[in-house]
Amino acid sequence: MDKSTIDAIPEYGTSRAPGCPFDPAPAMLARREEGPVVRVRLWDGSTPWLVTGYAEHRAVLSDPRVSVAPTTPGMPRLSPSEAQAEATASALSFILMDDPEHARLRRMVTGAFSVKRIETMRPVAQRIVDERIDTMLAGPNPTDLVEAFALPVPSLVICELLGVPYESHDFFQRDSRVIINRDSTAEERREAAIRLYMYLDGLVGEKLDDPGEDLLSGLTGRIRAGELSREEAVQMGVLMLFAGHETTANMIALGTLALLEHPAQLDRLRQSDDPKFVAGAVEELLRYLTITHGGTRRVALADLEIGGQLIRAGEGIVVVNETANRDPAVFGDDPDRLDLDRDARRHVTFGYGIHQCLGQSLARMELQVVYGTLYRRIPTLRLAADIDDIPFKHDGFIYGVYELPVAW
Repeated sequence: MDKSTIDAIPEYGTSRAPGCPFDPAPAMLARREEGPVVRVRLWDGSTPWLVTGYAEHRAVLSDPRVSVAPTTPGMPRLSPSEAQAEATASALSFILMDDPEHARLRRMVTGAFSVKRIETMRPVAQRIVDERIDTMLAGPNPTDLVEAFALPVPSLVICELLGVPYESHDFFQRDSRVIINRDSTAEERREAAIRLYMYLDGLVGEKLDDPGEDLLSGLTGRIRAGELSREEAVQMGVLMLFAGHETTANMIALGTLALLEHPAQLDRLRQSDDPKFVAGAVEELLRYLTITHGGTRRVALADLEIGGQLIRAGEGIVVVNETANRDPAVFGDDPDRLDLDRDARRHVTFGYGIHQCLGQSLARMELQVVYGTLYRRIPTLRLAADIDDIPFKHDGFIYGVYELPVAW
């Protein structure tokens, strides 16, 4: 492809429009109008395929002829910082591996995240949510919901599940933020990843000597049985600690902001005591907000046809969750509207296929407890700042807000 042809291809863009913080980036929406599978131009001059349609999204992510491994030739790098971030990719363990190694490692922890196992933790999550609300109500008014509630709740839950002392939360929250921030340097990411790895390695060592009933202790049993190396166990621990609090914290805060901006929908949720309605509301908020924004990267290992386009072996693919979740063919004539009565269960916020989010049952359960409790316990909750002054995480790989001032 010559330079003039490359220059004519539209640039890939993820910046959301001012005043529309809950909607996909205009550049993504413009590319969707051109078709469900189109070329885009990245910062480095590469021209991967952009997949914006729902059916095409699922087709790519369920196809065994695509790779997720960062070292596969042709893998797109969506920004200079993402290219640098691959220096720390090993810390994320099996999520950046292809089968069969991915399947081998994932099986080690699948049981701990089963729906049945996670449901046993619902009383724990309910206790944590109630305690954090009590603490918030006894503290300053107004307050930052992120620091007072949204971040502590999933951090406490994942610490309980993994067997990580919550006293370490300032440390792992800080380093997690460094890793997911697009503006962090390669050296900053590397150092943060090493600190997290060394911390989890120390915990795994302690649990090898004195195992408990937590998930990390379960992994040490695999180490002793020769099924898992200590390094693999530590990497899995880093992944679960990192992903287990950061994503849910952003959904709690951003979901609360979306509901405060849609008071009729908030009233529906606050007044309902039907667990099925609350569960459905969680799915709609996950669909509508799609905090895993900006694109999921893949590369074709063989020629394949997706959405009428021939994608050659070695060509990069960027699959976009937020546009797939707004596909009117799946989610109705008005997919850009937040509607808690919508059947949104088919959303792809957690991905699709073999790499679908392992912790989705945990996230769903936590969000059901939060959304079903917070607004009933604090019925006068309101935004304590203009929405234009809210600092959104446009610079992160996970979307959300840095602060959410609220009052009651």
